[in-house]
Amino acid sequence: MRTVVQRVLRAELWARIEGELLPHAGIGGGLVAFAGIEQADTMRDLEWTASKLVHLRVFQDADDKMNLSLLDLADRGDEPGLLLVPNFTVAGNAQKGRRPDFFNAMKPPQAAEMFEAFVGHAHRLGSGVVVVSGVFGAEMHVEVYNHGPVTICLDSRQ
Repeated sequence: MRTVVQRVLRAELWARIEGELLPHAGIGGGLVAFAGIEQADTMRDLEWTASKLVHLRVFQDADDKMNLSLLDLADRGDEPGLLLVPNFTVAGNAQKGRRPDFFNAMKPPQAAEMFEAFVGHAHRLGSGVVVVSGVFGAEMHVEVYNHGPVTICLDSRQ
C-alpha cells in the first residue's frame, strides 16, 4: 500500500454525490493521507499503514523538534485529525513513457472493501484522533493547508 501523507493545519474534502459537489469531511491540525491500495495488498499492509499514520512523529514538541505523533497530541488533550482519502493514482507507475499506468492498483470492488477496512483500523488504533475519510470512487476535491511543508511517502512493502 502506498500512501502520501501531509501534515496540515487544516484540510477539507468535498465529494460529488448524486451529481452535486458537497462538503463531506474536514479536519483541523493533523494528517491527510492519500491512500493507494495495490493488488498485492493484504490486511497486514492496511494495519501497518494505519499504525504508521497514528504513530508517525512529525509534530513539534516543546523543543520545536518533530517528535510527537497524532496519538501524542491526543494524549495531551488536543483533537488531532486524520483525513483518509482513497486515491488509486498513488498506486500509479510513471517510470515508462509519459502517461502513468495503474495496473498495480487494486480493482474497485475489492479496493472499496479494503479501504473501509483501512478506515476501521485507523479508528481502532487512533484513540482520541478524529478519523474521517473521503468517498471511495467519487470525484473529490481536497483542500490541504500543508504545515511545514511536511510530506512523507509510505510504502507498506519497502
